[in-house]
Amino acid sequence: MILVIDVGNTNTVMGLFQGKKLVHDWRIRSQKNMTEDEFNLLVSSLFRERQIDPESIRKTVISSVVPPVKEILQTFCTKYLGHPPIWVNSETTKSIMPIRYTNPTEVGADRIVNAVAAYEKYQSAIIAIDFGTATTFDIISSEGEYMGGAISPGIRIASEALFANASKLPRVEICTPPERAIGLDTAESMKAGIIFGYAGLVDGMVERIKREMGCEPKVIATGGLASVISGVSSTIESVEPELTLEGLQIIAERLS
Repeated sequence: MILVIDVGNTNTVMGLFQGKKLVHDWRIRSQKNMTEDEFNLLVSSLFRERQIDPESIRKTVISSVVPPVKEILQTFCTKYLGHPPIWVNSETTKSIMPIRYTNPTEVGADRIVNAVAAYEKYQSAIIAIDFGTATTFDIISSEGEYMGGAISPGIRIASEALFANASKLPRVEICTPPERAIGLDTAESMKAGIIFGYAGLVDGMVERIKREMGCEPKVIATGGLASVISGVSSTIESVEPELTLEGLQIIAERLS
C-alpha cells in the first residue's frame, strides 16, 4: 500500500491507497510541535482502528506547506515505516508537470499535487480552485503545464478576521449557503455577505482568468467549503473532494 500525506496550515489529510483505490483516509489537526514518536502514537491508533499493518506500507509521499513538520515526518517514516518519504516539490515533479512560474520553487506542494490530479483526470485546460486556509486558483494548460495562478485569503480566515475585529457582529455558521442575498437580520446578512461574496470573488476571478487564457477551461473545486461555494457559483463545474490525495497517489506511481 501507499501512504500519502498532505500537511496544510490547518489540517493534515492522510490516505492509504491500494493501487489506484483510496481505501482509507483521515483528517487530523496540523501540529508543528509534535515529535515523531507522538505522531507515531496517533497514526498507530488510527491504523489499529482500521486493522492496518504498517509493514504493508511500501512507499510514502508527502506534500507540505508547513516547513517545521518536515523533520518530524522524515524521521517518523524512516524510524517507524522503514523507508524515507518522497517530498513533493517543483524539482521532484518536474518530469510529471512542467512549471512555468518565474521561480518554480515558490509553488506550494499542495498546488502542484492538485494540478497533477486535475490534469490526469480531465486531460484539458483547467482552473483548479482549492478552498483551504487560502483560496487558490491553479491554472493548467491543455498541454499539461502549470501556468501559474492566484491566491486570496481563505473563507474561514476572512470570516475570523471579521468576527474578531467587529465586536458587535456575532459568529455565524458558514457550512451551508444562505437562502437569500438580502439578510433580514445581522446573522443572515453576514452569512450572505461571506458566502455569496466569495462566490462572486470566485466567478469574477474565473472569468478574468478565462479571458487571459483565451479558451474555455474546465473549472473544478476542492477543499473544505468547495461544495458550499459550488452550490452558489455560476462557474464551478464539478467538485473533487479527494483531488489532493489522488494527486499524491499519481505522483507516487509516476516516481516508482
